[in-house]
Amino acid sequence: MKILVGLSGGVDSAVAAYLLKQQGHEVTGAMMSIWDSSMPAPKVEGAGACLGPENDDIAAVKKISKFLKIPYHIIDCREEYKAVVLENFKSEYKSGRTPNPCVWCNTYIKFGVLPQAAKRTGLSFDKFATGHYAKIEYNDKSRLFELRKPKDKRKDQTYFLYRLRQKTLAETFFPLGDLTKNEVRKIAADIGLPVADKPDSQDFYCGDYNDILQFKTNPGDIIDKNGKVLGKHSGVWNYTIGKRKGLGLSGGTKEPLYVVDILAKQNVIVVGNKEDLYSKKLTAKNISWGSVAKPASPVEVMAKIRQQHAPAKAKVSILENDEAEVVFDEPQMSVTSGQSVVFYDGDVVLGGGIIASTKE
Repeated sequence: MKILVGLSGGVDSAVAAYLLKQQGHEVTGAMMSIWDSSMPAPKVEGAGACLGPENDDIAAVKKISKFLKIPYHIIDCREEYKAVVLENFKSEYKSGRTPNPCVWCNTYIKFGVLPQAAKRTGLSFDKFATGHYAKIEYNDKSRLFELRKPKDKRKDQTYFLYRLRQKTLAETFFPLGDLTKNEVRKIAADIGLPVADKPDSQDFYCGDYNDILQFKTNPGDIIDKNGKVLGKHSGVWNYTIGKRKGLGLSGGTKEPLYVVDILAKQNVIVVGNKEDLYSKKLTAKNISWGSVAKPASPVEVMAKIRQQHAPAKAKVSILENDEAEVVFDEPQMSVTSGQSVVFYDGDVVLGGGIIASTKE
């Protein structure tokens, strides 16, 4: 089988390519180029990020491909990445929401634009594969492909992949789904892979987000729940729900204050106590059902409101216009509009959507 493997220059995608070649497949590597050189390079030390200067990653992909004896291609995805991921990133922050660019990148660029652009260059392949920690299994009863959690639950990346639909799931391989990160590192070391010790990427972008946003300063009030002005802010995009440090308040309160609401239209940041951060209900938009048919009635799920959040019991009720109401058994801390809420049934990813509101 001809398989195109998305190479990032890291150990996971390299081992994925190695395993597929060992299985007898005809493997070709493809790295997506997304970095706009007009942006200021982040000044950070240590592990890199997905978005940043690509010279080192390109060099790593060349070494990996030479070591594995596979052809590779650098696929230009810059314009699409800018239009889809970065514009959404800017729009959401400007509107007082906190987006998750990795969700949009995986859905529309890595599993959309990249393989499609590769085919336009004349490349022919049967399946697309990456080094994500996830599984895809076919359910004979439902006759649907299911996105599932991997063996290594600590590295589970299904939260970022929940928007993948049936066509994509049917055409995708995740070779690392039954391996732990330690096992992947061991394979890389045992075969002498050039990137065996390369650190993992730590974030979407390691620099100051204002490098990307490039918004003009827009001062406004920081108020408490009663409307009392406690201080000033320089732009709502500098704040996220749950933020406590760096609020720029002069003090005068006995308890720590947290950002509990962002009123972008009024250009106001609302702060409150820790208990004000808890919500039992949210509304999500742009709901996507990837592994199951759209439920006809409310469904009990385990829901994650961000990647590092422990799944919590909830009931999902379908609303109009691809929206849903999610009611948790227990209140959840720092539910943030713009982030994704992802629904699970055991290891199966049912679907999810973008958190629109947390108002009771």
